[in-house]
Amino acid sequence: METAEFVDILSREGALLAAAAEAAGTDAKVPTCPDWQVRDLLRHTGAVHRWAARFVAEGITAPRPMDAEPDLDGEELLDWYRDSHRRLVDTLAAAPPEAPAWTFLPGPVTSGAGFWARRQAHETAIHRYDAETARGGTPTPIGTRFAVDGVDELLRGFHARPKSRVRTDEPRVLRVRATDADDAVWTVRLSAEPPVATPGAEGEAETELAGPAERLYLALWNRVPVPSVTGDPALADLWREKSGIV
Repeated sequence: METAEFVDILSREGALLAAAAEAAGTDAKVPTCPDWQVRDLLRHTGAVHRWAARFVAEGITAPRPMDAEPDLDGEELLDWYRDSHRRLVDTLAAAPPEAPAWTFLPGPVTSGAGFWARRQAHETAIHRYDAETARGGTPTPIGTRFAVDGVDELLRGFHARPKSRVRTDEPRVLRVRATDADDAVWTVRLSAEPPVATPGAEGEAETELAGPAERLYLALWNRVPVPSVTGDPALADLWREKSGIV
């Protein structure tokens, strides 16, 4: 996918997130994030938007902490979130994909502004889904290509980092497969080290997690159950218990 596509998706998803949050109210519980209310979701996502925008806008190439989340609520918080989202979208739309900025995930998309367009599109899509579960009703669909890209980012980016807790005492092999997209399959080798995910079905796997790309994407982010598990269910349990991002 191209950077411009990610920026367009980010723009749409942030608007949907704000609309769902407004409909739910900031006191509403977020079923997919049991410790959060909608106000926590808005504060977190808006702070991440501002954090990301500064790396790109100022060409910052070293890590820096996020600013404190604001002590706002209600309409003020919604306005602040919308402003945070718009700043990020405008910053990314104005920057060339190769514009320098610090990044924090390994994988095939590591350039500055291009990285942040992709990362924030997925960040916002997942949290938009969270907001819509708080609102109730049918969530907005997630496109197949985008969901496949999100699975790839999660497997080859987030869980390639030393922070990943998805580990096994002995080497194990997990397969992840989107059933509604061509060539959307990954082989994940588990061990006492961070997982190593590669595209394709390489060798035998002990467990396969499979389903339509949208459901698989949400399942791997622990928002919904895995659509289909074949083989040893212990590896599916391990993912559910240990894959939370820290």
